[in-house]
Amino acid sequence: MRVTIFGTGYVGLVTGACLAHSGNHVVCVDIDEDKIARLTRGEIPIYEPGLETLVHDNVEAGRLRFTTDAAAAIDHGMLQFIAVGTPPDEDGSADLKYVLKVAETIGAHMTDYRLVITKSTVPVGTSDRVREQLAQAVSARGASVEFDVASNPEFLKEGAAIDDFMKPDRVVVGVDNERAADHLRALYAPFNRQHDRTMVMDIRSAELTKYAANIMLATKISLMNELSQVADRLDADIEQVRKAIGADHRIGYHFIYPGCGFGGSCFPKDVRALAHTASKIGYETEIINAVERVNNRQKTVLFDKLQAHFDGDLAGKTVALWGLAFKPNTDDMREAPACTLMEALWDAGATVRAFDPEAMDETRRIYGERDDLVLCHDAEEAATDADALVLVTEWHIFRTPDFHELARLMKQPVLVDGRNIYKPSYVAAAGFSYYGIGRSAATGAQRTVG
Repeated sequence: MRVTIFGTGYVGLVTGACLAHSGNHVVCVDIDEDKIARLTRGEIPIYEPGLETLVHDNVEAGRLRFTTDAAAAIDHGMLQFIAVGTPPDEDGSADLKYVLKVAETIGAHMTDYRLVITKSTVPVGTSDRVREQLAQAVSARGASVEFDVASNPEFLKEGAAIDDFMKPDRVVVGVDNERAADHLRALYAPFNRQHDRTMVMDIRSAELTKYAANIMLATKISLMNELSQVADRLDADIEQVRKAIGADHRIGYHFIYPGCGFGGSCFPKDVRALAHTASKIGYETEIINAVERVNNRQKTVLFDKLQAHFDGDLAGKTVALWGLAFKPNTDDMREAPACTLMEALWDAGATVRAFDPEAMDETRRIYGERDDLVLCHDAEEAATDADALVLVTEWHIFRTPDFHELARLMKQPVLVDGRNIYKPSYVAAAGFSYYGIGRSAATGAQRTVG
């Protein structure tokens, strides 16, 4: 099939590469000339395991191309995907100007039937606006061209996006006629060989499904993080609680790991966007609003633990951070807990020494050069001469350090484990003061309740 994808960001690039890999002829279009030039040279602007090889192989095979020529791209593909950004406005709503601009562009150039598919995460009702924009653009040039509109939300996890696309749990397709449904069934047939995972529904239900999925997962995280706060104050160990409740198949172990809050490009934005959508129709989303409040509070926990250990005086202290990206296997730092922590430490007069396997360049891009930020070449260098070490992102290379050697390198052996990946007794045996998330019972700390 001939496919055009508007947008070469995370979703557009992964979608284009995976569709090309299954035998389709894909053109990815973007207005950023420098980005297109880099992609044409084989330079991938984001870190995602397996993506660079996938893009390179399909470019070499002639199935994947990159261009800034929108008209040529529209002429190429019967299937036109919109995969551009929908950044949040100040009120939390999704900004649709890029989505609607693409729809206008497609309408201005298409000369025969096109199926226009929204892949970007968009509020319920966006496809109606896309349809109107297409119709207006076609009418403005006095043409008569058939088209359909569909919703096909993505469910890609950063760090595992290729696998998620190639072996999907489900493929959600929102359509209003069988012609559009048949085209999308054909497109996704190679990913449904063992059994059909395609779920065809109406367009508005498909648009809501994307938000509902992310908010369900975000809710599990925030609930577990709130329970960790309770555990700390009741001298309980949230890790023991997690294992016990996860054994209940109705709950399961996925997304019940306590930590220092969620970040990234999806969960925070989607929580705010659905809450805003609901408020516009006169419904106050109490649980969804609470998810965001709990998450924002949880992002301050690491700083609070450091401040408590040093009796509120972090001025002049050096704090080592292991991990800067919002999760492992990505360089994405959007709304990352590490950003919240670093900014609080700087406000308190502390210096940060940090290391992340992939997010160092992104950190430089965001914060530039500053005297109170030292970006190090490895984990040991970051810990050297630090007054405290904070595990922020649970990359595998951080999982089994030599704690005795770390204690020797550091000024003070203080460890804040923001992901509960270490065994408190083992860390304490190396001479560390250990602070986990909701683990006061595991460390022997006693707190007064009430």
